[in-house]
Amino acid sequence: MRITSDLWVAAYLRTRNAKHKPSVLMRRGASEAGAIFLRVDRLDGTFDLYQPASQFAYRDEHIARGERLFEPCLQGVNVFDVMDKIEAEEKFDGDFWLLETECPEGSHDLILADEMD
Repeated sequence: MRITSDLWVAAYLRTRNAKHKPSVLMRRGASEAGAIFLRVDRLDGTFDLYQPASQFAYRDEHIARGERLFEPCLQGVNVFDVMDKIEAEEKFDGDFWLLETECPEGSHDLILADEMD
């Protein structure tokens, strides 16, 4: 069973901030099952955006452990490209979450679907 979005977000933010990687909640979504997006500010004017992975990326072991998988959506783009994507998502699904973390190296501590193969 997967934990709720609000609990996952709280744990993620606490973990990142404990690692001295400033991270904040930019937009609160649906508490139970809102999709979570992560914007990574590389502090050089570029950003990466991660989105929830497709349900087809999940295997039984991911489901059993309650893991959330992500995939890159945008890489090395400016903030306006990220905001265009976020605005499009808002029109599609208004219940999503948006988090931001700062890291020049682009680290994010997410489990990526493409790393699971």
